[in-house]
Amino acid sequence: ILFQVAFKMYLGVTPSVSCSSAMGNEFSLILDKNPLVEFVEELPAERASLCYCNLLCGVIRGALEMVHLAAEVTFLQDRLKGDAVTEIGITFLRKPEDRKHKR
Repeated sequence: ILFQVAFKMYLGVTPSVSCSSAMGNEFSLILDKNPLVEFVEELPAERASLCYCNLLCGVIRGALEMVHLAAEVTFLQDRLKGDAVTEIGITFLRKPEDRKHKR
């Protein structure tokens, strides 16, 4: 739920969560409204492969790395590409180890 607060604070939107893995290591954040899209009218034809909002993936991945969670973060759907919603897929690459820290 912490990520919902962070999205609301920084972007003014609250994403919904969709779990897509029985193992529990994959889920998606779905944004019905993406405020970053408001700054782009239309991608030029020669830049159709550009993922303008990829910044969000980098921010999420970096935040997870700061708490020692390695993850792959990718765009699954993008409103700029004509999809109905913006969907960001997150896959944890390994399970956090249960280590007891020595003092």
